[in-house]
Amino acid sequence: MTDLETLANLAEVFGTLTIIGGLLFAVIQIRQYRQQLRETATLELMNKFQSPEFAQAFRILRSLPEDVPSSELIANHPETEAAAMFVCSVYETVGVLVFRRILPFQVVEDLTGGAIALCWRKLHAWIEEIRVETGNDRVFEWFQWLVERCAEQKQIESKSLPAYKAHQNWKLPRH
Repeated sequence: MTDLETLANLAEVFGTLTIIGGLLFAVIQIRQYRQQLRETATLELMNKFQSPEFAQAFRILRSLPEDVPSSELIANHPETEAAAMFVCSVYETVGVLVFRRILPFQVVEDLTGGAIALCWRKLHAWIEEIRVETGNDRVFEWFQWLVERCAEQKQIESKSLPAYKAHQNWKLPRH
């Protein structure tokens, strides 16, 4: 009877260890999947910002005055409003992905922090006009949220040096 009880206890311990091992494996797999998702999203973000469409839209917007009103944006050139919509839509998507923690904020801020702020300064008045015109305060809400987070980060860091100055002494690791 003792041998049977010992075997039963060992089987129970083994079963419990198997369940715990399975749970640990599942947690590790979920973490790896999330990391892979973040890496894939980061690569997609880089591709979007390096696309000819984004470069063209950014070039168009860069030439605009700050807080350009809707009438001037539309009158400027037919493709100007399309460029504004494109860039705002990209930043809107990025804002949601950062909020959902799919894209790491620091990567987004490092890649596009200055460009985000510049585009917001150029398009803020236009976006506000759209919000009033449509009666919808949610128009490009995640773009605004992202701009505000980037501004907060700059205040916290209080250095706001560009990467080429902040990391000028960086060296490759020696192998």
